Amino acid sequence: MACRCVVIQDVEEGEELKSKGRVSSSRCRTEMMFPMYAMGSFKPNSIARTILDTAGDPIWDSVRADARFEADKEQILSSFLYASVLSHDCFERSLGFVLANRLQNATLLATQLMDIFDDVMMNDRGIQRSIRLDAQAFKDRDPACASYSWALLYLKGYHSLQSYRIAHALWNQGRKILALALQSRISEVFAVDIHPAARIGEGILLDHGTGLVIGETAIVGNWVSLMQGVTLGGTGKEVGDRHPKIGQGALIGASATVLGNIVIGEGAMIAAGSLVLKDVPPHSMAVGNPAKIVGYIQDEDPSLTMKHDAGKDYFEHVAASSSDGLNNGIHCSGRKS
Repeated sequence: MACRCVVIQDVEEGEELKSKGRVSSSRCRTEMMFPMYAMGSFKPNSIARTILDTAGDPIWDSVRADARFEADKEQILSSFLYASVLSHDCFERSLGFVLANRLQNATLLATQLMDIFDDVMMNDRGIQRSIRLDAQAFKDRDPACASYSWALLYLKGYHSLQSYRIAHALWNQGRKILALALQSRISEVFAVDIHPAARIGEGILLDHGTGLVIGETAIVGNWVSLMQGVTLGGTGKEVGDRHPKIGQGALIGASATVLGNIVIGEGAMIAAGSLVLKDVPPHSMAVGNPAKIVGYIQDEDPSLTMKHDAGKDYFEHVAASSSDGLNNGIHCSGRKS
């Protein structure tokens, strides 16, 4: 059975918060290519409906075209590209083949995993949409990802995220032992540990992915970008709802640690290496250990721009703090230190 492309058709008011709806000129080209694949123009308090568009799947078409071109150019990869892409009739089955062959071992056979992945992805419109929105996120935001096919075939951040999505679907179906077995295998293969009960939105970038940990009750909103080594964890042995909630459009820098049932607001930026133990307001910048708010973001969501520098406000804050410390030192000691 051939599958069809999932696109976002329109929105309905009052069902669920999905997006802020800030659109900038930097997104115009993407939206012209795939009008509603991009982060685009969702309204507050709305949820997107999905349809199966029989007109085609532009992302899958791009992947196949790349595979044909590379198979002709690199003969050593022709068998791999045929088995991974050209022998399949849709993006879902190609992805299932790639993931099954990455995750297989002596007890989880590739053929068994392909059957499981096929059953989940071919019958879940949400996943069908998410795998494309995620592919778009990788291509748009990661300068090392030149095409959709690179994300599909080679990037373990993408592979681990889509493997999590399948494990999450199995968890919600009540197949928790299988979901946990997949989680364990994903952690072994990709060095990414995401509990299958965690809730992760769409249009997500896991840049590199290595060392990423996301706990059981964590929630990650749409369009979020997470760098390597990020931890969304608990603060101890507490039970219940104990993990962070990350608002849409947030950017979490490399090796940042966010602990406890706290909220990182929409469009916030957490600087690399920061330890966050308290709520972070929307569109603010948190830096340090423990993290402090050092400024606010005026432009579009940092997850889309991927600008990790704290900006002018941060440096003014550091300069003022340094000046205060120097003045205090002169006052107390009577001389410059």
